[in-house]
Amino acid sequence: MKRVTTLVLAALISFACPAFATEGLISVKSPYPVAETLDRMEAGAEKRGLKVFARIDHAAGAASIGETLRPTELLIFGNPKGGTPVMQCAQTAGIELPLKALAWEDEQGQVWLGYNDPAYLVRRHSSSGCAAVEPMSNALSGLVTDVLAE
Repeated sequence: MKRVTTLVLAALISFACPAFATEGLISVKSPYPVAETLDRMEAGAEKRGLKVFARIDHAAGAASIGETLRPTELLIFGNPKGGTPVMQCAQTAGIELPLKALAWEDEQGQVWLGYNDPAYLVRRHSSSGCAAVEPMSNALSGLVTDVLAE
């Protein structure tokens, strides 16, 4: 009975999630085109006191070598107040920081906004019980929710 309950619960969660699964990546549907999604993400990050380090247009990069790629843009942003405590838990997590958000258009024309799950990053770097994960997760989730609000 416990196994059936677990399977039913897992199925319900998979149908309820607004995203698809790629290990460690949280992906949320965006009602905006890729460029506008990243414009909103950039403005939201700056409003919260995060520094925007770079914005990369992968489709423009592909075009520069004569190739095509659906709209895909990356935003690199962060703040030492959030990243330092994560690196104190697992210093090698610094390879994952600053934070990144990727907006892309899939084959059906749906735009997505994705970012790395901080809990996954810390697990990936062999640390558990890191108190910095929850605040970072909450901050990212809140930022993305605000950015994608219609």
